[in-house]
Amino acid sequence: MDRKQPYFDRVCALRERMEQTGIDAYLVLTDDFHASEYVGDHFKCRAWVSGFTGSAGILAVTKNAAGLWTDGRYFIQAADQLAGTGITLYKSGQPGVPTLSAYLAENLREGQCVGYDGRTVTVDYAKGLKEALRAKNVTFRENVDLVGQLWTDRPALPEQKIWLLGEQYTGKSRARKLTELRQALEEENAGAILIASLDDIAWLYNLRGSDIAYNPVALAYTLVYPDRAVLYISPKATEGEAAEALAADGVELRPYLQVYEDLKKLEKGTRLWADTGCINVALLGAVSRDVELVDKPSPTTLAKAIKTPEEMENMRLAHIQDGVAVTKAIYWIKQQRETQAFREGKITELTVSEKLAQCRKERPGFLELSFESIVATGPHGAIVHYDPTPETDIPIQDNTFLLMDTGGQYMQGTTDITRTIVLGTVTGEMKKHFTAVLRGNLALGGAKFKHGCTGVNLDYLARSPLWEMGLDYNHGTGHGVGYLLNVHEGPNGIRLRDAGGKVGTVLEEGMITSNEPGFYLEGQYGIRCENLILCKQAEKNDYGQFMAFETLTMVPFDVDAIDPALLSDREKTLLNDYHQKVYETLSPYLEPEESQWLFAVTRPV
Repeated sequence: MDRKQPYFDRVCALRERMEQTGIDAYLVLTDDFHASEYVGDHFKCRAWVSGFTGSAGILAVTKNAAGLWTDGRYFIQAADQLAGTGITLYKSGQPGVPTLSAYLAENLREGQCVGYDGRTVTVDYAKGLKEALRAKNVTFRENVDLVGQLWTDRPALPEQKIWLLGEQYTGKSRARKLTELRQALEEENAGAILIASLDDIAWLYNLRGSDIAYNPVALAYTLVYPDRAVLYISPKATEGEAAEALAADGVELRPYLQVYEDLKKLEKGTRLWADTGCINVALLGAVSRDVELVDKPSPTTLAKAIKTPEEMENMRLAHIQDGVAVTKAIYWIKQQRETQAFREGKITELTVSEKLAQCRKERPGFLELSFESIVATGPHGAIVHYDPTPETDIPIQDNTFLLMDTGGQYMQGTTDITRTIVLGTVTGEMKKHFTAVLRGNLALGGAKFKHGCTGVNLDYLARSPLWEMGLDYNHGTGHGVGYLLNVHEGPNGIRLRDAGGKVGTVLEEGMITSNEPGFYLEGQYGIRCENLILCKQAEKNDYGQFMAFETLTMVPFDVDAIDPALLSDREKTLLNDYHQKVYETLSPYLEPEESQWLFAVTRPV
């Protein structure tokens, strides 16, 4: 059987269920019940039906067609994984490509029915979809999990035990966080706040879990009132000391899905604070119409993004250990080129991925990786979020780029770094492209700006060297990063535009954001240079408060890929100063031969 045949068959089976239930278009989203970016195995319905495994995408199935919408990170991957499934790829944001709602508006007839599992669809998304289809008088079935009916061996909901972080890591107790949250409730005159976002809940209660791979969160909801707090979570997850510590801070534990029943019992006239961008349709459907909705982002989202002094210092320590690990791995990779194993093609993408993981495991405080490692040689580098599997794994190629986007979860924080290195020699054109990407990274990392700026204001700095050449990259420049939490964290980010035309979140001291411009030439190679940067206050004068970035990542860039003639004097100074700091920081942790190598590769340009 062709490896794509099961997905073709599943789409056909889904159509049969749709016909039986009177649904004309069925949507399968990526989300779990919490609008998470990455989800546990139980929630991978879209991947199960379509075969597409990326972290973003929506599948729409109608009687005669099936389409999947995803963003620029996954165009190449999705095209490969969807080939032969009967599912059409729609490249979101590209000229001539309709949005999903526009596609449905054009293809559905008057009065037809759209269905989905409302537990996996946010209120905001459903609202936008209904508005787009209003003219067609489309009806909606929001309580049907058709994929769940077909997926007979579906993994169970996870119930892994949680653990608690001490104040030496967080800098703020859960009692203090609850007090500050209740102050916000009082200012809003709200009687309760419903939080469904898993990393917000983990942050609020200083708990961590393992219900989602690489994201140390636990499946949970919480309702916080002026006088009490309820955490809805599996009893198996809180057995032992965790339950006692939470109870000591006045946190009542109730079963995970009891939140629906408790929402139905909210008193008439209660002002319920809930972010409709994060809560799902089913949750809001459980709330009486007599309850007043306060639709605003949870205060925990911004508070979580602004790291405490303790978190900032711990993150610096995490990046030193991570820098040691990645630098050791790069040294090892460079040495392999002269080996018989390399010449025989025995050093593959998975070999490198395993070496990086091994180097991290040897560092103190390491817990796990922070996402699936991206190790891509040659043309695989142009697949923005490619991760090697036994089926796709190939030997590391000579005379081209090797792109490695990897990260770790440490007790001291979360890391995310991309280095693109050269094995052998590369062409002048390849160096030109690499240098442009590096220049963008240096410009953003060295930026000084007025307080009040958002990532939208700064994105141009990273893209400008590529734009000057008529080139670009099809992803955001930077995302927020959690503290021993999700590697992708809002609300801060650096991108061309924010969703819904919003201007974005003001960059505040304590926010950690990635700085990762790139360039991708399909079928040939990919380049990305990524550091994590910490926003800090600079001087304050008559013109206002100025801000700057501190680069946390401590790993050299590959000077073999740089054309120094294309760097300005300021760019050379930024690069040389960074490399000097990398050498001074890491060399005490390295073996003599590694330190000598690092001294050579951080030489002034």
